[in-house]
Amino acid sequence: MSFAEELKGRSLLTLADYSKAEIAYILELADKVKQKKKNGEMYEPLKGKTLGMIFEKSSTRTRVSFETGIYQLGGMGLFLSSNDIQLGRGEPISDTAKVLSGYLDGIMIRTFSQQDVEQLAENASIPVINGLTDDYHPCQVLADLQTIKEEKGKLEGLKLAYIGDGNNMAHSLMIGGAKMGLDVAIAAPKDYQPKTKITELAKSFADGTEVIVTEDAAEAVKNADVIYSDVWASMGQESEQIEREKAFANYQVNKDLLAYAKEDAIFMHCLPAHRGEEVTADIIDGPQSVVFQEAENRLHAQKALMIALMG
Repeated sequence: MSFAEELKGRSLLTLADYSKAEIAYILELADKVKQKKKNGEMYEPLKGKTLGMIFEKSSTRTRVSFETGIYQLGGMGLFLSSNDIQLGRGEPISDTAKVLSGYLDGIMIRTFSQQDVEQLAENASIPVINGLTDDYHPCQVLADLQTIKEEKGKLEGLKLAYIGDGNNMAHSLMIGGAKMGLDVAIAAPKDYQPKTKITELAKSFADGTEVIVTEDAAEAVKNADVIYSDVWASMGQESEQIEREKAFANYQVNKDLLAYAKEDAIFMHCLPAHRGEEVTADIIDGPQSVVFQEAENRLHAQKALMIALMG
């Protein structure tokens, strides 16, 4: 069975469910889709198909990249906020899944609970794509891996250091990195480290590589090829901002920290970024930063994902 046949109709809840070869196939497809767009080629393999996009968490990159992506592939995207559909008024997720399966060809959901996404997928007869939960952000990591490969020419054998909150980005980078042959080091304060269960899951995918969680940012960054950061307080954590600023004071990506990495290390951030907090302006706006290339690749990686799952 080909990868195209293998992936068709599947959901993406977390990259833990995908093999190294399947992820590599999606990344190769993303490169091809990106090149077609750069060449001005019309490519509409999803002509006549519709993607429902459920947003319980607002977004810039997820909304625009998915809606633009499905349109460029010949289909149509429907924006569905929790205020617009019955899911926000107490309809069971299982009912919503079954109803939407009769109308749509795929669902993307950006929400808080991973369990809600899993329940949606269990009851839907069409692919469900996790656009972000509190535990995982697989679509972002597909774009990240595409960007790293563009910049470094490979994935295997590289070291990625993530500095900051042990959140959904840390979880997904550990899993995606381990699956694709990168060493991954996470540096976070003691009380903000990744969930132990997910860390152990990521370590189970490492084949001759390492997944490390430490409190020492310099140790994590040492000899890294990729430095990654994220906001200290994510959506829904605004009330913890002051407390988190104190906890993360020694976890800012700046020139001093970057000095521990390889000279040609690149800086990445899933955005939005808070200059002067998790990263200094001279780093994120400097020559080693690839954050806007990374943001653009959300479009291409997600187009490839939609083709694979909905095509």
